Amino acid sequence: MNIIRIITIIAVLLSQSLQAEPVNRIFVTNERSNDISVINGDTLEVEATIDIGGRPRGIGLSPDGNELYIAVSEENSIAVVDPRSLEVLRKFKSGSDPETFAVHPNGNIYISNEDDAKVSVFNPVTGEQVAEIPVGLEPEGVAISPDGKKVIVTSESTNMLHVITVPEHTIAANILVGARPRAATFNRAGTLAYATSEISGEVKKIDMVNYEILSKTKIADDKAKPKDVLLSKDELTVYVAGGRSNQVLVMDAIKMKLIKGIPVGKRVWGLAMSRDGKRIFTTDGVSGTVSVIDTDSNTRIKTIEVGKFPWGVVVDD
Repeated sequence: MNIIRIITIIAVLLSQSLQAEPVNRIFVTNERSNDISVINGDTLEVEATIDIGGRPRGIGLSPDGNELYIAVSEENSIAVVDPRSLEVLRKFKSGSDPETFAVHPNGNIYISNEDDAKVSVFNPVTGEQVAEIPVGLEPEGVAISPDGKKVIVTSESTNMLHVITVPEHTIAANILVGARPRAATFNRAGTLAYATSEISGEVKKIDMVNYEILSKTKIADDKAKPKDVLLSKDELTVYVAGGRSNQVLVMDAIKMKLIKGIPVGKRVWGLAMSRDGKRIFTTDGVSGTVSVIDTDSNTRIKTIEVGKFPWGVVVDD
């Protein structure tokens, strides 16, 4: 065996060892108790609580699963937690009022700085800012295409989806949508996106090649204030957090028609899906609970009490 082949094998083994095994936990930010609830993925019970700082909201995992990131809004910082030991490793400044962020495949995080009408890009390992992109007023939701080439940022007051190219960090398109857009998600190919608008009560399907709205669905329930949005693993179903309707809305992703509403806790806000797509976890803000939905039957199978006003949720399973 030649030396180049040996070096290659060693490099592969090292890279595999650096990829952390999932901890089989669900992490939930509680914005009014200033902590994180840690839920055991097997028992679906809270196994720990981590004090994290003032008003934690957005939450996400590093691509290798070794670090958990939390937007601590009142501290203008990102907290970094070890998902195994649950130790707070460090914090770094992230611009004014970080609310939502998304983690790029290269490890950088794209943060909506609501007060400053911009998106800031940080290397969470060094805490250094990589880029700053001006967007519309009150940026909120952030979504990154699976290939990492495009970023969607919603601006609540400008009523737009801003499409940012990577690595150029230039705005490729500004897509006008309904009032107060909140969240977006891509399909695996990055050719389609689904986005919610809270005040207009709409869910949109968007062509991400030509930047055109393909369809718009108005939710009939006036109480529905769509927030978070997920696409099923087979890309046939869209799940939408219905806000004050206290339901997760299930939609046909092809026809963009409402199939049913799944009753959950009060003011459902955030959504996260298990790796296999079999379960969805919701944050029910007013109820102080997480609802567990079985996606085969599209029913709620468990309710878990967490902290005060749960906001964000991420699954590491």
